[in-house]
Amino acid sequence: SKQFSKVLDDTVLTRRSFMKWSTALGSTAALAGGLQAVAGDATPTVKAAGETKLMTTGCYHNCGGRCILYAEVQDGVVKRILPDQDPEDSFDQPRAIPCVRGRSQYYRVYSPERLKYPMKRVGKRGEGKFERISWEEALDTIATEIKRIKETYGNEAIHMLYATGVNWNGCDGDAPISRTLALYGGFTSYYGNYSAACYIAALPHITSLNTNSADDLLNSKLAVLIGVNACVTRTGGDGIGYHYLEAKRQGTRFISIDPIYTETAAVLDAEWIPIYPGTDVALIAAMAYVMVKEDLYDKEFMAKYVVGFDEDTLPEGAPKNSSYIAYLMGDEDGVEKTPEWAAEITGIPSQRIISLAREIAQVKPCALIQSYGVQRRAYGEQPIRALPVLAAMSGNFGIAGGGAGTWHGAGTSLSMGSFPVPENPVKALISVYMWPDMIERGAEMTSGSRDKVKGVDKLSTNLKMIWNHGGNCITNQHSDVNGTIKMLEDESKCEFIVTAEVMMTPSCAVSDILLPSTSGFESDNINVGRGFGRSNWTMYSHAVIEPMYEARTDLWVAEQIAERLGILDAFQDGHTTREDWLREIVAVAQEKQEDFPSFEEFREKGVYKIKGKGGFIAGKAFVEDPEANPLKTESGKIQVYSPALAAWNEPEEIPALPKYIPEWEGVSDPLREKYPLLMIGTHAMQRSHSTFNGVAILEEAHQHVMLISPVDAEARGIKNGDMVKVFNDRGVIEIKARVTPRIRPGVINVYQGHWHKPDAKGVDKGGCVNTLTKYHPTPLAKGNPQHTNLAQVEKL
Repeated sequence: SKQFSKVLDDTVLTRRSFMKWSTALGSTAALAGGLQAVAGDATPTVKAAGETKLMTTGCYHNCGGRCILYAEVQDGVVKRILPDQDPEDSFDQPRAIPCVRGRSQYYRVYSPERLKYPMKRVGKRGEGKFERISWEEALDTIATEIKRIKETYGNEAIHMLYATGVNWNGCDGDAPISRTLALYGGFTSYYGNYSAACYIAALPHITSLNTNSADDLLNSKLAVLIGVNACVTRTGGDGIGYHYLEAKRQGTRFISIDPIYTETAAVLDAEWIPIYPGTDVALIAAMAYVMVKEDLYDKEFMAKYVVGFDEDTLPEGAPKNSSYIAYLMGDEDGVEKTPEWAAEITGIPSQRIISLAREIAQVKPCALIQSYGVQRRAYGEQPIRALPVLAAMSGNFGIAGGGAGTWHGAGTSLSMGSFPVPENPVKALISVYMWPDMIERGAEMTSGSRDKVKGVDKLSTNLKMIWNHGGNCITNQHSDVNGTIKMLEDESKCEFIVTAEVMMTPSCAVSDILLPSTSGFESDNINVGRGFGRSNWTMYSHAVIEPMYEARTDLWVAEQIAERLGILDAFQDGHTTREDWLREIVAVAQEKQEDFPSFEEFREKGVYKIKGKGGFIAGKAFVEDPEANPLKTESGKIQVYSPALAAWNEPEEIPALPKYIPEWEGVSDPLREKYPLLMIGTHAMQRSHSTFNGVAILEEAHQHVMLISPVDAEARGIKNGDMVKVFNDRGVIEIKARVTPRIRPGVINVYQGHWHKPDAKGVDKGGCVNTLTKYHPTPLAKGNPQHTNLAQVEKL
């Protein structure tokens, strides 16, 4: 035990966590093997410590930060994680400081929940029963199934599922597997993503523009944030949180319109306007109504740059009274969009709506910013189209300190290559969210309004094989977990599911073959930052430890399957080593950035940075010369009325104008008599979606809780810290209640990403919000509306 203690003192593990870890290993022999993996020693004996190295490594998950990490490595073991080693922050070059998630990477890498070796399912699908197999058997099985499914159903029956647990420009992630499948005849891919499906679909129908880069907020006198919690969700590397705080320091005033008084609102000392979720478009319409009634809007701008704002600017063929002003005044539907009308819907007093409209119209410049969370709702396409209209009306479009009424655009771009995937021979694309429909009725899905398949008029087959690579969207991150699991239990529908993962996630439980992947600490890769401010960078992410257990890199797996399919030469295309691919990826950066170093210099230094640029002003060139710089919309102008959307002939759900549409399971749904609480599922500080779930030090610091207001808690006899059950017709979860005035009455928040853990009765003890969310694609994007839910809460 003294020897073990000495070894532990030289590792990242504490004695307490080691006891839990050693119990999980289960035997003395396994314990010795575990020590070899963790401490880098063949046997648990004491030896002299070796040289300490500081090496760049990646924070490669889907938060958006891409922060710079340095690993302090000794004797093949990561001792600790350090941040960006550059000097103190400057406005032109803020350091890419990691958040608590990035700093906790080694707890995830050395977690007992690692998927350690290949396994195959031995029980019924969904039971979670697996047995260990060799890599040879796993790869042979996968190659055999790919051949069988191709021969039986065609390549269209194979689907690469959306996943974001691995985000590299380098040789790992889904790109190598996609290359193999593309070279073997192709696979059905997807369009959109879970983060911003409605944003992607709707933006071309209004401005096609992201808003000004985050550093431009220093030019704003007022910033109105709708559903923005950037200081939590985008904490470090992309510069958004940094520039928000800099703007506050220099005097920008912030207003936060949100059901929750978020951490971002708190640190910015923002005024909080609590709103019912899903009602933002009603608020926007009422503010636009005030601006029109009080003659506070920029008439010249709207006449010159906007299509469909008034009757005079309607496109040819548009019906009478189909302009935005006609909508506001009730000429179309008989309902004036007054502040009093909006107050009943939004829960915001009419006088505050009036005063807010006046502030936005009169304070110059004013930035209007909405996050992606606002559009993950039943009719999420509408706010994306509505807020830019207010930005234009208020005279803030195309100017410094103003913006386009959307989410931030990149301030500084950095070109870098990526792992090459050849053109997919299968042209069919389904919505990223609608893969369950393809399992149930794929051969019936068409390009029509119900399914909006792209690339082909009609699918030829149902989905029969899923490759899930570094993702948890099979169950945990997809809507209606219980309904999805029930569908997948029928093996005659989707016949084969492969999951390649670092951890034993809930999605592993419904898979047929499990492949242990290397973490970001165990292979060389390239990581590129996202410069939403005045800087950007790219990082060489070193393999700072050897692959643990039987984990293999994604590139190796892709090559092994390619060999079994007879296409290895085509796959490699002269690239026989990982370094061959990485050199080619870096060559793109060397071509685009004149001062980019040689591959050897880049690998040695680890980081390349671009400084002092930024200052992206959305629509500036368009406003200066609309003829020479048209927008990428139907008319080249701000497209308030869209003939393309009108052509879908679904005015109740896909209107030609941005309109407030009452949601199913929304504020006015009669179902509230049974399930009275509007349930949302925002991002958690301690997780990047479901990644980092179960890291004990994070769970202790940031507990998984449900937010509920004192008003709603008192009515149910709930006190802070009580365990409660949250339920609706789709399921039941158990979770701890956090009673707080920082969420408006009538609304609850179950932080998304916690792992689904059902008991024998199907009650989710893990508190996964998607146990309760509804599978109901949005009308235009066919995206995920996972903030639109009704539920009830009871004290346990």
